[in-house]
Amino acid sequence: MSNQLESLRKLTTVVADTGDIDAIKKYQPVDATTNPSLLLKAASLPQYATLIDEAVSWAASQSDDAEQQLTDASDKLAVAIGKEISGSIPGRISTEVDARLSFDTDATIAKAKKLVKLYADAGIDKSKILIKIASTWEGIKAAEVLEKEGINCNLTLLFSFAQARACAEAGAFLISPFVGRILDWYKKATGKDSYAANEDPGVVSVTSIYNYYKANGYNTIVMGASFRNIGEILELAGCDRLTISPQLLEELANAPGEIAAKLTDNGATEKPGAALTESEFRWDMNEDAMATEKLAEGIRNFAADQEKLETMLKDKLNNL
Repeated sequence: MSNQLESLRKLTTVVADTGDIDAIKKYQPVDATTNPSLLLKAASLPQYATLIDEAVSWAASQSDDAEQQLTDASDKLAVAIGKEISGSIPGRISTEVDARLSFDTDATIAKAKKLVKLYADAGIDKSKILIKIASTWEGIKAAEVLEKEGINCNLTLLFSFAQARACAEAGAFLISPFVGRILDWYKKATGKDSYAANEDPGVVSVTSIYNYYKANGYNTIVMGASFRNIGEILELAGCDRLTISPQLLEELANAPGEIAAKLTDNGATEKPGAALTESEFRWDMNEDAMATEKLAEGIRNFAADQEKLETMLKDKLNNL
């Protein structure tokens, strides 16, 4: 008898939401995605100790400026871990731009190009990577430029229909709507302890985005992310991709039985209207308290973890 993970793979491309190379080898996802929080956790794993030392030594050789060394070490480490993961998957590795650049289009573009070059220097072609960018207006505009230059992007920290629509209109390769964090907000706001899986606000949001994309013929991939339970995952079976933590992958692998597709691409039936303007985007975000709060919180938390990672790297640079 097959298990739910095997069944899910027949309906959806499964992506690993972890920087743990052992977990990736165990569950054999097609793609993998990292973020500053996962990189911080990965940096504490023994198997990455050599990569940290190499990143620090390389950064020290590139510049005499302490601030630049720290930036270079951080970028080099992200790419080094990404390369390790890339060797264990057939698809793409997502590497995130510094969250502190989320409101700077030009700086985001420059950082993305630097990461692509570091990957190229490490022997990894850009066709094997996705550049993760926060779904701010500035981030979406950066992705629009990068996509036209052949650098594919993963628009992350996505909580609203406005963000999803703007990403599709910008030609983003992939979006990562955060299912569980949407649920977290609604549980806190309403005082409800739980939702039925098909009424989960995060599930409802991703379902709406998926159906809109398919009906309008957008090629942007929808990859549900940030799951709190397997019920959310099963309700999104059939979504283009789902990025899942090792803990939930394990639950799915241990659950017997076949699962049914809940999302289906029925082909384009509508014609997209005029693209969102910046003022329309910002107004729609302003009207969506959940999306506004969770986007800001996500950027702050990723920035905080980036700073923790840099503190560790700074100590090593100082001890060279």
